[in-house]
Amino acid sequence: MKKLITGLHQFQSNIFLSQKELFERLSHGQNPDALFITCSDSRINPNLITQTNPGDLFILRNAGNIIPPHGAANGGEGATIEFAVVALGIKDIIVCGHSLCGAMKGLLHPEKLSAMPIVEEWLSHAQATRRIVTENYCELDDDDLLNVTIQENVLVQLENLKTHPAVASRLARGEINLHAWTYMIQTGEVFSYQPDEGQFLPLQEVPKTEERRRPKLALTGSI
Repeated sequence: MKKLITGLHQFQSNIFLSQKELFERLSHGQNPDALFITCSDSRINPNLITQTNPGDLFILRNAGNIIPPHGAANGGEGATIEFAVVALGIKDIIVCGHSLCGAMKGLLHPEKLSAMPIVEEWLSHAQATRRIVTENYCELDDDDLLNVTIQENVLVQLENLKTHPAVASRLARGEINLHAWTYMIQTGEVFSYQPDEGQFLPLQEVPKTEERRRPKLALTGSI
């Protein structure tokens, strides 16, 4: 806690004062550029990765960057998504997984979750991911299997996102874009799913709207 409190005082006395105009503007409301859905993992910092400021991203985080299908859970994910789309008018939604994801390790090895029943229940919203991986990639070793699971889960959660009415209605009108990303902790690289290629590729330019297609998940350059 000492580290956190020291940082808090540094923010108030240095950062806040040097960016007073920004925070004054933010006090009048928010107009974020995107909804960024990612994992709760402490190694992931969406604003750092994207080099954005306070107010630029509306962020939703949970274990495994999971989005339960509409009506499947009573958590805050649905409310956050609805608020972002309806109240804030967000036009871009990013689902971002990451390498070395502990939630995905738990999904592959549920026997290790016996002491965490709530986590095990939460990961039931990613059972489609587990089934896709076990039925299509059983020949892979542990590291490659985890990499593919992380990628497949982002695509599965993107499909779940489409079941939310606020998102579905705007997709039908072409008013919202969905993006599937994976972030590599070890290198800082971000990969974006490219439907025309059917795989995740290094993000080098603004991607097209991403629609779900069976991926050709190349292990070269994977996470």
